[in-house]
Amino acid sequence: MEIDLKPLGPGDIDWLVAQHRRLYARDEGFDETFPALVRQILEDFDAGHDPAGERGFVAWQGAQRLGSIFCVREDAETAKLRLFFLMPESRGKGLGKRLLAECMGFARDRGYRRMVLWTHESHRAACALYQKTGWRLVRTTPKVSFGVDVVEQGWEIDL
Repeated sequence: MEIDLKPLGPGDIDWLVAQHRRLYARDEGFDETFPALVRQILEDFDAGHDPAGERGFVAWQGAQRLGSIFCVREDAETAKLRLFFLMPESRGKGLGKRLLAECMGFARDRGYRRMVLWTHESHRAACALYQKTGWRLVRTTPKVSFGVDVVEQGWEIDL
């Protein structure tokens, strides 16, 4: 069955928050501050994004959501990648690569000259994908976030 990439729509925010809550609590031990941040990011995007320069992509297969990725404006020349997420059963099938390519292509087509993102070192598959597609690791910072010790990473790429 074909996978469609759709803009953020009805029910997507609640679904994304619930899946982030469930999976990041289970896999990373993140506390309730994490889904609260995810909800804030999504609600802010939904309420005020500029469709000419910002877009959310939600992957669907039939009636089932599989994941998401968002491109938002950091500044006039820089786009920020946010909420890159795949359901576990959707990983390892090329969907992450497709979502990343769509998001970066959108940013490039809108005239951004570079993209940035932050993630955690523990997200090894995503970090490997970033490295394979030309992103540069520019910052690592050990800290406590979402109730656990993490190593935050900053990545960037010239478009």
